[in-house]
Amino acid sequence: MSSVDALIAHTLGIGEDRVTSALEYQSIREWDSLGHVSLMAALEAAYGVTIDDELTLALRSVPAIRAFAEGSTPGTAPAPLSAAASEAPQAHTVHRGLDGVRFDRTTITRIDGAEGVLEYRGYSIHDLAGRASFEEVAYLLVYGRLPDADALRAFEKELRAARELPRPVLDLARSLAGAHPMDALRTCVSALGAFGPRRPADTDESLEEARETGIALIARIPMIVAAHHAYRSGREPSIPAEETSYADAFLTALLGERPTAAAVRFINKGFIVHADHSSNASAFAARVAVGSRAGMTAALTAAVATFAGSVHGGAAERVVRLVDQVGSPERAAEYVAELRGRGEPVMGFGHRVYRTEDPRVRHLRDTVVELSRERGDSGGLDILDAVAEAMRPYGRYGLAPNVDLYAGLAYRLLGLPDDLAVPLFVVGRTAGWVAQALEQQSNNVLIRPLLEYVGPRGLRYPADRTVAGR
Repeated sequence: MSSVDALIAHTLGIGEDRVTSALEYQSIREWDSLGHVSLMAALEAAYGVTIDDELTLALRSVPAIRAFAEGSTPGTAPAPLSAAASEAPQAHTVHRGLDGVRFDRTTITRIDGAEGVLEYRGYSIHDLAGRASFEEVAYLLVYGRLPDADALRAFEKELRAARELPRPVLDLARSLAGAHPMDALRTCVSALGAFGPRRPADTDESLEEARETGIALIARIPMIVAAHHAYRSGREPSIPAEETSYADAFLTALLGERPTAAAVRFINKGFIVHADHSSNASAFAARVAVGSRAGMTAALTAAVATFAGSVHGGAAERVVRLVDQVGSPERAAEYVAELRGRGEPVMGFGHRVYRTEDPRVRHLRDTVVELSRERGDSGGLDILDAVAEAMRPYGRYGLAPNVDLYAGLAYRLLGLPDDLAVPLFVVGRTAGWVAQALEQQSNNVLIRPLLEYVGPRGLRYPADRTVAGR
């Protein structure tokens, strides 16, 4: 085995037999974003060179790293990496995880990961988070334009009218009081599909029916989260006053009492920054469901189920534990060094898309500052800021703060349990999922990618084989 193969094995903490030409970034658990950063740092140390952002993106496979090393000697700059050397030899190009594949066109959300840009329908997230209501943003995503005053009033009225949950769904939420909130939410969203309009078996949901169902889901999903939390807290769900805003109504139902103005401002802003993020895993799951003509409720059930995963939305619940694990601002640098030494990720940093700070972070941090000030407790904020500072050297590898870093702490400052971090994220994201599903349906195609078969071929079933019991 070459020295660079040994370096790869040692850095990733895997056996040398696993370092093959087929091994690449994200192909194994050990070669995640933090593992990739560790590899780049190890290569820099071994070859005495600086690996810039462009080269970091190029060195994503064992053949690419070998080619890099073959053109280098300790203390000298590497030879240019050729395109041919950067790919493993194979019959077809396989994009694991569909990385870098554009499967369709969209007018919903634009992301520029290099520059840290996020826009909904052309509007900057900074303008929307600073000035808009969530109802405006939901309308923008669903209908493709900002509403005028009359359209906004009508949309708000439609959302208020759809808040009430069917009694059987409330009973189901009560029966699931001991379940994790995301499991209860997924189950209850699926159950809502049984209470929609009945159509003949051979009739698909129309685009207008899908939009109507989607708007009802935007209204009802927060009420499911609130009802489940009420039942597990030993109380009946609260019914918010009809005239209350989306954020205010949700918090009233969730807390069982009227929230503070600062809490409402945070929830409104949090829902806006979480509202959509282009074709992430959950939005893609929703599009796959719509592509098969399963309908809007099925699409959002698939999205909720996907979002719960620990490397997608589920990460939000794990990030808030960072405050407890670090303990104090003074221990932040030591904590980061410990995790780096073990090759473990620091939660709340790095993103599949952004190569710089996630543009949503500043808005969530601002609300955490306000909530911390209101409650006279800045301990958690000080810890997260110290961790962010300790992680600053890794920013050039793309490990900058992401949207999860401050969100969970904000929910904790509201007096909410940590396991509500992901369901609250879902409430905001519902509007984006509906928009993604509607866009898919408007020009629908069955999403059916291929797999590259690499297993055995031509095996014959043994003529003398016997199976017990047959």
